[in-house]
Amino acid sequence: MRCPHPDWVYNRLSVSGPEERVRAFRFAAQGCGAVPWVLDYDQIEQELVALLLQQPPERRSVGLEGAKMLAREVRDWIRNGTDLVHSAVGVRTDCPFDLHSLVPVPWEILRLGPDDPKSVEWMYANWGTTWTPRRVEEVPIARDEKRALPPGTSLARYRFWSADWSPWQALVQLKKEWPALRFQLSFQVEWPELRQKGATTERKPPGRLASASSASRSRAA
Repeated sequence: MRCPHPDWVYNRLSVSGPEERVRAFRFAAQGCGAVPWVLDYDQIEQELVALLLQQPPERRSVGLEGAKMLAREVRDWIRNGTDLVHSAVGVRTDCPFDLHSLVPVPWEILRLGPDDPKSVEWMYANWGTTWTPRRVEEVPIARDEKRALPPGTSLARYRFWSADWSPWQALVQLKKEWPALRFQLSFQVEWPELRQKGATTERKPPGRLASASSASRSRAA
């Protein structure tokens, strides 16, 4: 099961190379920013009822019928949200760096749901993180930086938050699929106990990340 309260990693990713290939990558990377998981709504409803009734009767704030009604409302809310995701995949392009567009989760994993052990294993093995990136933005390139690029080359830059680790496994695959491009990643981690003191720390990426994605060791600005 995925950690319900992960540590969030702030990432800055630069993609550079021939202008035509960078343009193609920017187009391929766009998506809705979500994964169209298949969920078992009956199971969700049953688990919610059990959760609401787990306390002794004298300590419950809701009875059996109330628990069933509330669980059904939550089930419908989750289903409506999931339906919106399914209808947005392949249509909306709000997210400029969508991992599901670049390294799609296969159907045999999607149908298991996000918390199945096989799904978690696949996400770690192919993305390096078990959640979709959050607060994804494409960062405008300064005019002076554009002028400094070699003729015929271009640069795209993204910033986003990822759960527990940077998506380094996805970058390993992207480097293979886009050999003409150079991927540079910098990141920093905010731990809850350090965040209270206004401090941040960094994690060192695995050796494969450094070699496969030309990861930068500098702090993200």
